[in-house]
Amino acid sequence: MFDRTHPTPPGVPAFPIASPRVAALLAQMTLDEKAAQLVGYWLDQGGDVVAPMQNEMASAGASDTLSEITRHGIGHFTRVYGTRPVEPAERAAWLWNEQRRLQRETRLGIPAIVHEECLTGLAAWKAATFPTPLAWGASFDPDLVAEMGALIGQSMRELGIHQGLAPVLDVVRDPRWGRVDECIGEDPYLVGTIGTAYVQGLQSQGVHATLKHFLGYSGSRAGRNHAPVSAGPRGVADVFLPPFEMAIRDGGARGVMNSYSEIDGVPVASDPALLTDLLRHELGFEGVVVADYFAVAFLQVMHAIARDRGEAAELALKAGIDVELPSGDAYLAPLVERVRAGQLDEAYLDRAVIRVLAQKEELGLLDPAAFQDAAPTVVDLDTAQHRAVALRLASESIVLLANDGVLPIADRASRIALIGPNADRSAALQGCYSFANHVLAHHTDHEIGFEIPTVREALAVAMPDAEIVHLGGSDVEGSDRSAFDDAARAAADADLAVVVVGDQAGLFGRGTVGEGNDVQSLDLPGVQRELVERLVQTGTPVIMVLLSGRPYAIEWALEGEVRPAAVLQSFFPGEAGGTALAQALTGDVTPSGRMPVSLPRFSGAQPYSYLHPILGGPSEVTATDPTPLRPFGFGLSYTSFAYDDLALPAEAGTGGRFTATVTVTNTGDRAGDEIVQLYGRDLVATVTRPVVQLLGYARVALEPGESRRVSFDVPAARFAFTDRTLARVVEPGEVLVWAAAHAAASAPSADLAGTTGGAISNERAREQVVLPGAATTPRSMVLTGDVHRVTGADARVVGVEVSQAVRA
Repeated sequence: MFDRTHPTPPGVPAFPIASPRVAALLAQMTLDEKAAQLVGYWLDQGGDVVAPMQNEMASAGASDTLSEITRHGIGHFTRVYGTRPVEPAERAAWLWNEQRRLQRETRLGIPAIVHEECLTGLAAWKAATFPTPLAWGASFDPDLVAEMGALIGQSMRELGIHQGLAPVLDVVRDPRWGRVDECIGEDPYLVGTIGTAYVQGLQSQGVHATLKHFLGYSGSRAGRNHAPVSAGPRGVADVFLPPFEMAIRDGGARGVMNSYSEIDGVPVASDPALLTDLLRHELGFEGVVVADYFAVAFLQVMHAIARDRGEAAELALKAGIDVELPSGDAYLAPLVERVRAGQLDEAYLDRAVIRVLAQKEELGLLDPAAFQDAAPTVVDLDTAQHRAVALRLASESIVLLANDGVLPIADRASRIALIGPNADRSAALQGCYSFANHVLAHHTDHEIGFEIPTVREALAVAMPDAEIVHLGGSDVEGSDRSAFDDAARAAADADLAVVVVGDQAGLFGRGTVGEGNDVQSLDLPGVQRELVERLVQTGTPVIMVLLSGRPYAIEWALEGEVRPAAVLQSFFPGEAGGTALAQALTGDVTPSGRMPVSLPRFSGAQPYSYLHPILGGPSEVTATDPTPLRPFGFGLSYTSFAYDDLALPAEAGTGGRFTATVTVTNTGDRAGDEIVQLYGRDLVATVTRPVVQLLGYARVALEPGESRRVSFDVPAARFAFTDRTLARVVEPGEVLVWAAAHAAASAPSADLAGTTGGAISNERAREQVVLPGAATTPRSMVLTGDVHRVTGADARVVGVEVSQAVRA
């Protein structure tokens, strides 16, 4: 717990109150024992690169025995299950024995926290792989994400894992960044609600979540990993911060991990203004801050703000990083020497040690009975429940971008040409932080360890009477066109062609997307576009399926002269993704995913966000138009929907709430889910505001002809922003509110000619494309009262109620 009124050592801010048990332990600890609690130890670390500069940062003394390494105790064991393929039950037996050894042989008998990656499921051999976070965002279904989080937590707890290094709450700003597939979306509210649901699910099983990457990481310049972030305090507060605030205040997150990047020249890992003042004093965070792998050493070797590891350790510890991961490169000897030399107040170590011991106490690791139970002997990390949730989430995340009527596939399609580099590869279904692409790629002698049907295998099951002819056509990368002719002949001889293209996830140059795989162009990798266009030119109807980790600039596929008949977007849908896609193609499931990020028209329009002010969009004063190909929230369906009867009060208090209610009707002949999105706009404010902003959303299931009334209970604080004094406020004045199927549906647009009074008329202005999507007419409402100063007591989440269905 943290109490600002509690006496603290002079000059040591945010000093925590220790429980009696923690205080007693601290009083007994030597300096070496304190430092040992502030580091991890990476077991099984070899030459398989799964972290930035891992080989360069390999710890000295790696040949020492584990008993010698942990003679003073240890804070964390790093990736016990997730560094190489290990049999889960055998590893659990080893871990239980090792924890008992720590209890028995170290002076204070304190077990270690075990942490693992868990972004798309527990990153361990034979563990279920769920859709990547960009797919969570596309589902717009926080309840389902919470179910997934609970299942992941259940698996982790069974194996003796205490902390998961997820979720990623970085708000997408530039899809050229390789880590986009780890992110949830480009809207802070969507990221916050979905991410908080994951936290609540994971922590419901007694596993601590870790929010990544605090703060501003995704704003790196030109989408380059670790690159400097140029963001003002308002952008940080209004874009990057809200998801973390929601996950801490509403989700009770117990862990935070720092960003590698610098903001305005100050590396986050060394910044007490962010890691202590903002995180702890303002947001009230009471958990533990862990370093992203090697981030402390990077203060010396990559940021050059420290002369040596000891100075780097001091900067990070004072800033507020409590635990150095993955191992003790700076927080052991270099930090201890600095304290002994009188260069650093030992109270800073005490502050971090109290937090770590408090976490261990909360997790039950300080209880005498810890690890006295037997380790699990039979472990199933991919149960029927895991697979069912994986399938539901994969299905809900598929986005239908275009369809001329060819979908769903008719029974008459008796011969199907299935082509493309991702049509028959399980790796193409999984994200960068899946165990398969993160670790198993280095261990090709091991099978994946669970069922993961490819699109080809799943389509064969879904259409047993159809003849499916499969050819690769091309690789994901490279310029090999030698298989184009065979692929074109197969398409020409078929009733229908399905071409599956996209990405291969990997790390640091291995793959086309993922950590370290940033790009300069948002064109499809390799010659995949040429392959698709070659198939379209055969005259056979072509369905393009994108299995990717980022949105690509595919104007040619949606609006070009030579374009497919239909396009489906699936962001690395996980182990059930092949089945979900087959069901969507055949019509067993109606696509209901929506774009969690804008679909770019050009690479050169980046960075881009739909949350832009008037001059962030098209205008008469520039010949470039950043309008995306498809907007945030966009997605088609096999049925149709209508919105009616938007009800809204005439006014609401700046510190209060208001209710917006709308009727949504399934006007088609198929059952389907509609993602009802509530948008708003602050018409006049003291700083520029977005022309459209998501206020809330609801997933609504409707049978043909059914209607439901959807009510949004909206805190006025959804219109809050950081004003000129850098206070977060809600200002009085007129706002517009409307319900829509996506951000561009019914959005009020600026009169471009009017922006210059007619003085400028740009002859290159692009004709605006009218996109399908139901919406209400924007309604005016007035926020009344004084300027409201937003605090942590203000509600952040929009309440949603959906009525019983009524049939027309």
